[in-house]
Amino acid sequence: MKHRLSATVFAVFAALSSYGNAAMAASGSPSENFTPAQRAEVVQILRQALKEDPSILTDAIRSLREKAEQQKQDSALEAVKTHLHDLQTAPDYAVRGNPHGKITVVEFFDPRCSYCRAMMPEVDRFLARHPDVRLVEKVIPVLGSGSVLDSRAIFAASAQGKYDVMRQALMADTTKPTMERITELAKANGLDADRLKADMSSPATVALITTNLDQGRAINLDGTPTFIFGSAAVAPGALNEEQMEAFLEQARKS
Repeated sequence: MKHRLSATVFAVFAALSSYGNAAMAASGSPSENFTPAQRAEVVQILRQALKEDPSILTDAIRSLREKAEQQKQDSALEAVKTHLHDLQTAPDYAVRGNPHGKITVVEFFDPRCSYCRAMMPEVDRFLARHPDVRLVEKVIPVLGSGSVLDSRAIFAASAQGKYDVMRQALMADTTKPTMERITELAKANGLDADRLKADMSSPATVALITTNLDQGRAINLDGTPTFIFGSAAVAPGALNEEQMEAFLEQARKS
């Protein structure tokens, strides 16, 4: 936190100094001809201004953060547009809502992520409200070995037509993820546990997880959940109903 604040303060002084330099250049005093005494005077003026009105620094920091966030969003959208076809492509079992929907929303989530779990009913309601939306799920393990284990089990279950069943079972389960627990859940949900265990290590399962991770890296994914609304918006974090509606409307207009 301290390092980040120091860097921001430095940027503020640099920006204000640049403004001062430009002003002096406009008045006929080129900034490259500043004497050490003139530069020291500029710094002193800035320090005094900040001392008398600390809100200057607060506003400057806010402005810098907003600019950085906008640049990050612009960069993410450019990456999304570059990889849009791949991002919107998934096996049939990982597509929810209307498979032929006019608007495609992509959701990256980790099965162990508490925010992703909290979003499950919100996503269900969102799809119920919008029958023209196609939702593409991208399961990615980013929270450690437990996430990897659950992701492997979810994809392996697809070989038995039980991808969604296993996804819901694991994301509703609060028990520490182990192979024994996965076996219990598999049996309780009508899966062949021995086959599931074998499929968890299959090249197909590994390839599915690797593909999703590669796509996340391609767009500089910052965490889970992250939603992509068409090619119009990248929305990281848990969203409420109002936010999801706003992003969807943005996608419809793009």
